[in-house]
Amino acid sequence: METSILQGWIYPPSSFVMVMSVLTVLFVHKYSGPMFVDIATMISLNYFINAALMIYAQHLTQGLPEPQVDLKYPGIAIFLVGLSGNFYHHCLLSNLRGEGKQEYKIPKGGLFSLVICPHYLFEILGFIGVSCIAQTLSAVSFTLGSAILLMGRSYGTRRWYLSKFEDFPEDVKAIIPFVF
Repeated sequence: METSILQGWIYPPSSFVMVMSVLTVLFVHKYSGPMFVDIATMISLNYFINAALMIYAQHLTQGLPEPQVDLKYPGIAIFLVGLSGNFYHHCLLSNLRGEGKQEYKIPKGGLFSLVICPHYLFEILGFIGVSCIAQTLSAVSFTLGSAILLMGRSYGTRRWYLSKFEDFPEDVKAIIPFVF
């Protein structure tokens, strides 16, 4: 069976998102409390299942005509911007706390002056990139579901910062600069 052009392009990004997310959770994050194995396992399993479903959905497209609009190259660019922005902001968050410290601070640097969760914004961009590469309903559904989840989490995070820090800037949005 011959592999379609788009099918071949989806394997690396979908697999890389899964591996990068797991490695970031395990080695970059500094948590205020213990990292529970069940939570890490659930996050890892979620990424694995969704990567496998996207790859399987690509497999099902074998024999179908390629999409009329090729979004592969813009998708790769969006994916790389999302991946690098996500990693950069996770590193900024990781550097907020000293070794063994548990205090909370208002994040600074990068896009933190505009949104409280820029790492979520860039994670969504990475998923949008994967969706553009895959061009399947499965990938778009995963991206939409992830975006809704991360928007809700960022909204809750912003509310938490507003309640805990009197000096938290009111103009810093949850996830979309100047909007939400």
